[in-house]
Amino acid sequence: MRLVYTDEAIEDLKRLREFIAVHNPSAARTIAAELVGKVELLPDFPKMGAPVEIAPIPGSIRDMVFGKYVVRYSVHESAIIILRVWHHLEGER
Repeated sequence: MRLVYTDEAIEDLKRLREFIAVHNPSAARTIAAELVGKVELLPDFPKMGAPVEIAPIPGSIRDMVFGKYVVRYSVHESAIIILRVWHHLEGER
């Protein structure tokens, strides 16, 4: 199973890293690497995240919470698509 990032998810990761880097560049690198590391576990553990109740097909969209960050993804037969990434204080994307 492969990982695919939407353009929005890539922009989310860039935005979060830039925001953190303003205050702590070292933390920005660490958090970004840890987030990507957790996402890379999804092909082996696609049900790691909690189902999103508003998903059109039950269980097809999930949220993985890592610390203060949420990774929303969809599960497909041959791929996991990373839809969005945000800090929990930003609210749902």
